[in-house]
Amino acid sequence: MKNIIIASTSTLHGGNYLEYLLPELQSFFSNVKQLLFIPYARPSGISHDDYTKKVSEAFNKINISVKGIHEFENPVEAIENAEGIFTGGGNTFLLVSQLYKNNVIDALEKVVKNGTPYLGTSAGSNICGLTMNTTNDMPIVYPPSFRTLGFVSFNINPHYLDPIEGSTHMGETRETRINEFHHFNPQPVVGLREGSWLAVKGDSVKLKGTLTARIFKRNEKPIEVIPETELNDLK
Repeated sequence: MKNIIIASTSTLHGGNYLEYLLPELQSFFSNVKQLLFIPYARPSGISHDDYTKKVSEAFNKINISVKGIHEFENPVEAIENAEGIFTGGGNTFLLVSQLYKNNVIDALEKVVKNGTPYLGTSAGSNICGLTMNTTNDMPIVYPPSFRTLGFVSFNINPHYLDPIEGSTHMGETRETRINEFHHFNPQPVVGLREGSWLAVKGDSVKLKGTLTARIFKRNEKPIEVIPETELNDLK
């Protein structure tokens, strides 16, 4: 049975890394002594070692040790033997490229669908959808495919931002980009605001946190859904 947290972000304004999620994660990873961390997305170009250290410092607060996938000689075996898995944020193009390059994307999909608890934040959440095409990131590298893990039956737009009333910014809004996506792709998109997450338990997909999420469907007006809404029929 799938057991997944798909979080829009790792850090809220004014807070520390993963601080707002730690109470939830303490329960979520209650049977995990060592967490496997996938640092491939490398936010701001941080090294795998430094990123893993940052994550380790956060999880030490709830008595969970962390080891980076890059520290293992065989990354596929590391995934297959993991008690729990966390994929952090950064650049989604780089993350997906590395998942394919290291031949771990299929193993990751298999173990999580079979019940290994998984946490994704930002880019690590983006890959939980059917494809990575609704990322906000620049294409700094080119992955062999945009297909991702398909833990949910829709795409995800993490860090979803609403247009700022009165703004003079002339670039595209998130909503504009998602509408462009729907000219070529049929699947719904969930705009997940910072501080929100999706809790996936088996076939249940439920919005968590205190904020609404924005749901986009092809050829339909977007709608807002409140926390605790079930999204398992969204497809």
